[in-house]
Amino acid sequence: MLKKITSYTFLLVGLILLNSCKKEYESIQSIDDTKIKDYISSNNITDAIEDPDKTGFYYQIKTQGTGELFKTTDSVLYSVSVKSLLNGTNYHTTPAIANLGTYVGYASSFSYSGGTSVGSVGIQLPSLRKVLQTLKPGGVARILLPSYLAFGKNGTTVLNIPSNENIEFTVTTYPEKSQRLLDDRRIREFIQSKGLTATKDPSTGVYYSVIQAGTGTEVIDLNTTLKAKYTGRTFDGTSFDSNTDGTFSTTLLQVISGWEVLTKFTKGAKVRIFIPSSEAYGTAGSSTGTIPPNACLDFDIEIVDVTN
Repeated sequence: MLKKITSYTFLLVGLILLNSCKKEYESIQSIDDTKIKDYISSNNITDAIEDPDKTGFYYQIKTQGTGELFKTTDSVLYSVSVKSLLNGTNYHTTPAIANLGTYVGYASSFSYSGGTSVGSVGIQLPSLRKVLQTLKPGGVARILLPSYLAFGKNGTTVLNIPSNENIEFTVTTYPEKSQRLLDDRRIREFIQSKGLTATKDPSTGVYYSVIQAGTGTEVIDLNTTLKAKYTGRTFDGTSFDSNTDGTFSTTLLQVISGWEVLTKFTKGAKVRIFIPSSEAYGTAGSSTGTIPPNACLDFDIEIVDVTN
């Protein structure tokens, strides 16, 4: 009788220890799934859609957009926001003056560079590609990402995202399917908001406003040496470069291609030019991080001297 009681006792203790171990080593997938389901329930989100492939993410279509659904071969221009699902902390938002862009079929990753002093971060994000295919141009969707499909157990110091953080990843697509068209709208809206008038150069898409006509007679070409005063700004008014003492010397081959519109002017001209991203720093932005990807630029330029 004593032996039987002892055996049952050991069995009972073993079961308790086993259950304890199961709780202690519950998988991150299970933990995250519970947290996301609790979030959906507590916030009364009735339109959350589970990934059909059961990989672990959920999404909401906030705005469907117009036209036809995105196909994998379509170009898509978009912005994102990255927040904590736990407390709403905003970790990153694409600047309003910029955007991301790729083909829908290639939109399976997210990368962000904070400039050379901060570093960069990138994650694989197949959920982005899947969700984009449920939208039309101009559509908006919110993706609820478990940590193991986002920044994982390490998080990232670049965006100050802690370990095992579940993420709310919102993607907003633009109606335009080409960067050229989006840039042109941004420039026109910016000019209008400032109460300005400007002329568009049809070959480059650069807009220019003449503040003072030049008096020189020398023809300016791409190899002409110019001395200029200038200030460059992004469309949020941030000055990223300036030289106003008249000592800056260059040819138009040595600066961003948007400056080539200066061939229309002569010595003494003062102009304000609005440059689309393709004629500025393009999809990469500047190496210092001061100009984000796909940002249009605003320059005040005075042609001080011309040497042929």
